Amino acid sequence: MNIKTIGVLGAGVMGNGIAQVAAQAGYTVIMRDIEDRFVQGGLKNIDKFLSKTVEKGKMTADDKNNIMGRIKGTTKMEDLKDVDFVVEVVVEVMDVKKKVFAELDELTRKDVILSTNTSSMSITEMATATKRPDKVAGMHFFNPVPLMRLVEVIRGMQTSDETVAVTMELSRKFGKEPVEVRSDIPGFLVNRLLIPHMIEAIKLYEQGIASKEDIDKAVKLGLNYPMGPFELMDLTGQDTNLHIMHYFFDNLPKELKWDPPFAIRNLVRAGLLGKKSGKGWYDYSK
Repeated sequence: MNIKTIGVLGAGVMGNGIAQVAAQAGYTVIMRDIEDRFVQGGLKNIDKFLSKTVEKGKMTADDKNNIMGRIKGTTKMEDLKDVDFVVEVVVEVMDVKKKVFAELDELTRKDVILSTNTSSMSITEMATATKRPDKVAGMHFFNPVPLMRLVEVIRGMQTSDETVAVTMELSRKFGKEPVEVRSDIPGFLVNRLLIPHMIEAIKLYEQGIASKEDIDKAVKLGLNYPMGPFELMDLTGQDTNLHIMHYFFDNLPKELKWDPPFAIRNLVRAGLLGKKSGKGWYDYSK
């Protein structure tokens, strides 16, 4: 496939990160969100990241300007009608995603692959909203997108070999290392391993076995992870973590290991979502 223009549906942290790496790889990008303030916020985040890269001497000012020039922000869905590949990055609610996929199916050319950045939800179910289930795949990036090298490429039940091959190759052109997930299971690879790890860390903390600081230290020094589970939960956001835990509990065999602990439920109820709110497991407001 001759892919020149990438459509990114969503200008939040993940969406603007995906738009940035696509533009850095030389693609024209149409980044769409439902309100202009979200679009402008996404463009501002990209500009901020690239400006820091210029300050570090890793990129010239001309390179930065060229990258920014390849990204068009919009609130109009119809601006995506001529894109060659789509990455959906909207809220993790299945009904919303299916509505978006149905719109994209009507709007874009029939040969265009419609991918989703979902971290855990069913590719197969999203594909039912389209008349091209063979051209629907998961393309799950990791936060922060410009720095994290992994992309999970996930097959839905009807995803074609060609769709997987094209999505894998595009991931490489974005400078990423893709892995193929051959079965559409909740959480795919990384979150299927990560979420139980987070839940057990919270349980150890709730039971008074160790402080969250010592649990994080133990994981970093004992397992050589770059950050501990509580630090990572604050980075990804408690609302996102809790949503995935609930999704696992609802869609995997009913085992208590998937049941979200009360501590994280209460953080979300209190609006203590992590770095994005200033407080979570730790306080970032100081």
